Amino acid sequence: MSETKKQPTRRRLNGIVISDKMEKTVVVRVDRTAIHPKYHKRYTLSKKYKAHDPENTRKVGDKVVIEETRPLSKSKCWRVVNEAQVEAEK
Repeated sequence: MSETKKQPTRRRLNGIVISDKMEKTVVVRVDRTAIHPKYHKRYTLSKKYKAHDPENTRKVGDKVVIEETRPLSKSKCWRVVNEAQVEAEK
């Protein structure tokens, strides 16, 4: 009986490029909202991720989708997904 291995689904996050000063790397800010447990007020939390951009085409302010990948360096384990790939999967 042959078993087919399923590739694990990788997390994808939507964010905005906030820095493109490095070679083949962009810094992406991902925002999410949370609700305070006591005061029930919404507030925004943001986190920065370094993502691999091999063509250096993304500029500051661009909206991008990043996907988890194997570690590419000490602090970089995300990659920018091409918009064509995102549309093809829908």
